[in-house]
Amino acid sequence: MIRRYRQTKIVATLGPASGEPDMMDDLFQTGVDVLRMNFSHGTHDDHQKNLETARALEKKYSRPLGIIADLQGPKLRIGRFKEGRIDLTEGMLLRFDLNEEEGDESRIPLPHPEVIEALDVGSDILLDDGKVRVRVTEKGNDYLVTEVIAGQALSNNKGFNVPGAVLPLPPLTEKDEIDLEAAIEMGADWIAQSFVQRAEDVIYTKKKIAGRAALMAKIEKPTAVEHIDDILEHVDGIMVARGDLGVELPPEKVPVIQKQLVYKARKAGKPVIVATQMLESMIENAAPTRAEASDVATAVFDGADAVMLSAETAVGKYPIEAVSMMTRICQSTEADSHYRRLIAASAPDAEHDPSDAITVAAVQVARDIEAAVIVNYTTSGSTTLRTARQRPEGPVLCLTQNESTARRVMLSYGVRSLQVTNVENFAEAVEKTARFVKDEGYGQTGDKVVLTAGVPFGVKGTTNALRIVDVE
Repeated sequence: MIRRYRQTKIVATLGPASGEPDMMDDLFQTGVDVLRMNFSHGTHDDHQKNLETARALEKKYSRPLGIIADLQGPKLRIGRFKEGRIDLTEGMLLRFDLNEEEGDESRIPLPHPEVIEALDVGSDILLDDGKVRVRVTEKGNDYLVTEVIAGQALSNNKGFNVPGAVLPLPPLTEKDEIDLEAAIEMGADWIAQSFVQRAEDVIYTKKKIAGRAALMAKIEKPTAVEHIDDILEHVDGIMVARGDLGVELPPEKVPVIQKQLVYKARKAGKPVIVATQMLESMIENAAPTRAEASDVATAVFDGADAVMLSAETAVGKYPIEAVSMMTRICQSTEADSHYRRLIAASAPDAEHDPSDAITVAAVQVARDIEAAVIVNYTTSGSTTLRTARQRPEGPVLCLTQNESTARRVMLSYGVRSLQVTNVENFAEAVEKTARFVKDEGYGQTGDKVVLTAGVPFGVKGTTNALRIVDVE
């Protein structure tokens, strides 16, 4: 039996360092709650194989495992150079144009007419993850002339960002459309949409998904931060993708924006992941820097549902050690008395909704009677999301007949889930809750459990009953 002694979830990215069945098994046992398949890399066959391995692990350990399919999105890149790279000096002029011929020290191929159209004189372009910054000094119909502000060199096919500009890009690229259907066909639980700019982007993708998976918006553009309230209305969760966000925004603004996004997502009752560069040095080293450990702890203090490992588990030398370290940081942070005070102080108010009132009451009762666990019988998982929104001190057990619900809620704070198929009314729910709790190791004889459910039983959106159950 796998037990987690923390509330914050851990997401791990699969890749060459972690795609073998034995390694995935070890990652699961060490602490991974949700797996991320990065569709920027690998083939559909690779992802299919990994997903099948994940489902085999579910059966082996009788525990749901969530799967996120992360779409690549519109990746902006420059073209190639005759010599493979060019050297830069501050103040030199560079022309960006649509000519596909290889570039040199005077011109750079930029195969994105929409970028040239969107920029104006005075706009900045950041290249190679922000290592190079140029400013537009002249604009034509099919070219830009720029001045180098910072940077020493630029090589083939480097990516670039245009901070502050809303680009006329499709919500999903042709590759994304293909990957989306493939991921859903495989059985992914979450679709993560990259480079979201506005609510219209996620509305389009939501229609494409048509209820077959949950939708997560990756917040990595300043424009997405500006439109976060509208975006949150239409998605099931968000990822604070600090890599690209940190390129387009001044670094000093990212920690504050992280806190704002986590709070807004929690208030909306939508799970939020804090991601990228969390234990970056563990790609090459067996231990993180102290700053990285503090970074993970900060995300936990902020109240994030989950923290994510990217290259650390995808291509790093120490994937197991990275998960183990992240687990220990989460546990240590959650054990601090200051953590619980911060979480309680930022608790969102109850909504004017009967289901939410029952949920808030359940968390309060569980705290007052020191219940071993809060149990939600739920069809859609909405009750469990409401419970996780309150960030209870103890675990939340989601019991649902819906297999996809059991997997999706594994991303949420403190939630454990089980698929149950033999409970048909509230009386049976009360009768069997104590046995489920005891059998799964969440409580023992003499413990108390707070149970919420709906009457009539099994109907979506009818949570209206709260019961204290004794474990016998």
